[in-house]
Amino acid sequence: MNNPASAGFIPDMLKDLRAFAVLGDETLALAASEHQALAGSCDYQPFEFCRLRKNLIVRLNALIVRINHWRQLWQQISPVERAGQADVKNAIQMLQDLLIKILQLDRENQQALLRRGLVPARHVTSCAAPPPNYVASLYRRHNTH
Repeated sequence: MNNPASAGFIPDMLKDLRAFAVLGDETLALAASEHQALAGSCDYQPFEFCRLRKNLIVRLNALIVRINHWRQLWQQISPVERAGQADVKNAIQMLQDLLIKILQLDRENQQALLRRGLVPARHVTSCAAPPPNYVASLYRRHNTH
C-alpha cells in the first residue's frame, strides 16, 4: 500500500488542524460573549450573534472538507505509524477538549435563551429529556396499582 505519511501530508494536516483550532477558539469566544450578554442586564442582540455564527459556519465548512480528506489519509496509515505522530494526537485531543467546551457553553446559552423566551422549547434538544407522554404513562401505571 502507498504510504500517505511518506508523501508528507502530516505537516499539511497539522496546519489545517491548527486552523480548525483557531476557528474553534473564535467559536468559543463568540459563545462566551453571547453567554455574557445573556447573563447581563444589557440588551441582548440575537441577530448580531446569528450573523457572526453564520460567518464562522461558512469558514468552518470549507475547512471541514479538508479535515475529512486528512482523516481519510490518516486512517490509511498503519496504527504503528499513527502512534508515532504525537503532534497529531495532541492536536486532535486539544480539538476534542475545545469542542466539549463549546458545546457545554452553547447548551447553557440555549437554556438562557429559553428562559428569556427567545427560543421555543421544541427547538432545544436535551439528552435527558423524557420520552413523549412519559408523565402520562407514569400516571397510568400508578393509577392501576
